[in-house]
Amino acid sequence: MKNIAILCSGGDVSGMNAALKRFVEYSIAKGLTPYFIYHGFEGLIENKIVKANYSDVAGIISSGGTKIHTARSKRFMEQTYRKQALDNLKSHQIEYLIVMGGDGSFKGMQKLADESEGIRFSGIPSTIDNDIAGTEYCLGVDTALNVNKFAIDSIRDTASSFSRAFVVEAMGRECGYLALVSALTSGAEMCLIPEIPYELDNYKERFQKQIKEGREYFIAVVSEALNNSEQIAQWFKEEIGIESRIMVLGHIQRGGNPTVYDRLMAFNFVTHAIDGLLEGKKCSVICYSGYGFHHKHIDDVAFKKYQINSDLLKLGMEYGHIR
Repeated sequence: MKNIAILCSGGDVSGMNAALKRFVEYSIAKGLTPYFIYHGFEGLIENKIVKANYSDVAGIISSGGTKIHTARSKRFMEQTYRKQALDNLKSHQIEYLIVMGGDGSFKGMQKLADESEGIRFSGIPSTIDNDIAGTEYCLGVDTALNVNKFAIDSIRDTASSFSRAFVVEAMGRECGYLALVSALTSGAEMCLIPEIPYELDNYKERFQKQIKEGREYFIAVVSEALNNSEQIAQWFKEEIGIESRIMVLGHIQRGGNPTVYDRLMAFNFVTHAIDGLLEGKKCSVICYSGYGFHHKHIDDVAFKKYQINSDLLKLGMEYGHIR
């Protein structure tokens, strides 16, 4: 029986536990022996590699976060520690490794693949930023969007009751996807993301017109990448003449009970990862598009820049335009 391992690296997302459950059950069904690597690449260096079984994943599908923990590892950037990590994999006779994470995690996986012999690697895009080149969807995004939907729907009640403007800051690192989709699906009046240039004067003219027509509150969703939440809140007060508050959604976007969609995506991502490894793929990332799931070589993912879907950007460009 061949041995296969899985680790989580970087930020956690809801759906990782669902993926771990599928990993154990499908590995065993395929005649493989599954192993968990605790605490990501750091745990791989420390040899925190443990054989997994059905009992380890019982009841975890509904939990956010990751049972095997995650971490960021500066030591992994050094070749000496990567060699130690590879030696640990070989000591457990692990031939396949699945990495769940984002762009930085895949760059680490690529280096490990370049320096190893006899070990195959597969990456599963797992980041609420949804900023991985080559895939239209990353695990955890749907749950994060639903967390944002609930939060913005709730804050709208207070905004309307007090006749205030709320500036809602969404995560996403340098990518505005999470903020854009959250704004569109919550009916926000303003959306500011790094991918779309904006002029506050356009918003000012539009909002003043709306106030004259009876509007009493505003919801603005901004990307953390812009680092301008305080500026926008002050702008509402000074230029629009309405009291404002800032709500930073922060890390609640990463947690929570995973949605049905994320559970199903976790199931599919892991299935394709294991099948690809058994078919002989040495180092690939499982990507998703409207055409389904497919493998892309790590070189076509790790060092490419992600771009938001053009149709979404067109919708985002409608913000700030005078109507």
